[in-house]
Amino acid sequence: MAVISERAAVRRLHDRFGFGPRPGDLDRGFTETLNRLFTPGRDAGADATPIPQPGAPPREPDKQDKTARAAAARQLQAQATQALQWWLDRMVAADDPLPERITWFWHGHFATSEQKVRSPQLMLTQNQTLRTLGLGGFTPLAQAMVVDPAMLLWLDGNSNRAGRPNENLAREFMELFTLGVGNYTEADVREAARALTGWSAKRDEPTARFDRKHHDDRPKNILGTTANFDAGSFVDLLLGRPQSAPFIAGRLWFRLVSPDPPPPDVLNRLVAAYGSNRDIRALLLAIAGEDAFRDPAASLVKQPVEWLAGLMRALGVRPGTLPEKDRAALLTGLRGMGQVPFEPPSVGGWPAGGAWLTTSAGLSRLHLAQLVAAHANLDAVAKAADRVTAVGDLLGVDGWSARTRTALAGVAHDPKQLSTVAACAPEYVVSG
Repeated sequence: MAVISERAAVRRLHDRFGFGPRPGDLDRGFTETLNRLFTPGRDAGADATPIPQPGAPPREPDKQDKTARAAAARQLQAQATQALQWWLDRMVAADDPLPERITWFWHGHFATSEQKVRSPQLMLTQNQTLRTLGLGGFTPLAQAMVVDPAMLLWLDGNSNRAGRPNENLAREFMELFTLGVGNYTEADVREAARALTGWSAKRDEPTARFDRKHHDDRPKNILGTTANFDAGSFVDLLLGRPQSAPFIAGRLWFRLVSPDPPPPDVLNRLVAAYGSNRDIRALLLAIAGEDAFRDPAASLVKQPVEWLAGLMRALGVRPGTLPEKDRAALLTGLRGMGQVPFEPPSVGGWPAGGAWLTTSAGLSRLHLAQLVAAHANLDAVAKAADRVTAVGDLLGVDGWSARTRTALAGVAHDPKQLSTVAACAPEYVVSG
């Protein structure tokens, strides 16, 4: 199998397990980089961007009081904007990017949207759960998510009571979160919904509630096993199924390595690394250690959030230090590209691959690149004898195609314009 160069492999590590390299990161070798990414330490950047506490969302005013309803909508939007701006700032500021990168992965996996939850505080609570548990065992993470208050509001947990079960959470937990399509029946969904009865959440309360009188405590038959399942034992049953480990390993591979599934021998090794403890960190290390991780064909189009966070890290621009109008413009640009944190389009999360390469998204990307370049210190590029190579070094691109180099040479007289065009070039938009 052909493999990419050592420097390109180091860039790939930063792209897939972080948000792209900062200047100087590509000067280290693959093994050193892998060790640094996976060895937790004191993270001054993360410490400087503590999770905000926007407080409880405004209560729903009377439908007839238009003034109060408008004021509540503004307050809720302000809370949501605070959460969005904070997370983007945290992605850029973190010196240890792996926890943020994996939190971002799990946000797409356990996709939950503020647009239905309508509680930025609960979305941030879920976000912190993903961050705290996302690199440990998958069992505690899944156990936490099945009763997460934002998840319950998102997937209609409040409508799931004994005698009139709601199937949404049960179905998605099997299909999208733990087993995959085709590994359960409609009868399993109905029985699993009964197991999840009794849990509810409120927008203005920090934790979910369990009310035993609303829980169906009769035996259920799920996936061929009969027992008096509840939320915890239901999750244990799913994770113990032989389809679960390959499904989780495959989802991480799809988002972090390649849209092509891992070959059977690779998948077997990944499942072995995941093991009986369902160790996410060990699984990620195994992914990085596979020869297929260095396959030249394993390229991925960067999702808009990954692209913007990586560009700001590379150019040394912190979202939190920008004027308010520019911070707002960052979110407008992400919305124009079709991806806003805390607002996935569905429980299936965001698309992957070429879906991001639309004409309208390209225009938004250009405007965002201009905004970031306007705040960047590009002295090193300006002073370089070969500015095209210098901007590639700054962005962590190990080489430009002849076509791209020609295009960049045409704007090399202006470092900001050069950086803008380079950030929109295929070699940067696609993680090679």
